[in-house]
Amino acid sequence: MPLEVYLRDGETQESLLKRFQKSIEFSGILREAKSKRFFTSRGDAARIKARKAARRRRRQTYSGT
Repeated sequence: MPLEVYLRDGETQESLLKRFQKSIEFSGILREAKSKRFFTSRGDAARIKARKAARRRRRQTYSGT
């Protein structure tokens, strides 16, 4: 899925770059690239996922909800 950002009339290159960076961040391309940067085994991935879920549960219980 290629990401395209076109220069609008009267738009500076700085604002075009900001729009491009925001669209990349919103699409999740950068997050996916960072996650695939290093190999993680299935066991490590499961451990990380469980740790994140536990942290999320702890934060929900303490937030008063």
